[in-house]
Amino acid sequence: MLAGKIHRATVTEANVNYEGSITLDPELMEAAGILPYEQVHVLDITNGARLETYAIQGRRGTGEACINGAAAHLVNRGDLVIILTYQQMTEEASRGAAPRHVYVDAHNRIVRTSRGDGFAARAREAAGIA
Repeated sequence: MLAGKIHRATVTEANVNYEGSITLDPELMEAAGILPYEQVHVLDITNGARLETYAIQGRRGTGEACINGAAAHLVNRGDLVIILTYQQMTEEASRGAAPRHVYVDAHNRIVRTSRGDGFAARAREAAGIA
């Protein structure tokens, strides 16, 4: 199940000479519930590339979103990306899941956050629970 996402972040750097990962501003990571070294999926809105890597903390308050290592051949500075994390859970637990959504501006400053998309409410309704 989706655990969290940073929606439409702007890639601030692509560094092919780094050993790997995506470097993110800790404020973004915390808002989305992403832990240091957690596996993330990066979806490039600009060119359609999709990849898996892990997140590392960058400098707080910078809006940093740097693609490192081999992934820098797929994602470029200035690209818009969606960064996703997932969690495993039972079907029962999934009914109350409320993933964190983080929306950012062109400088990767948080403009809005939300939790879930109403799945839990629809599931309760379908089960006849108020």
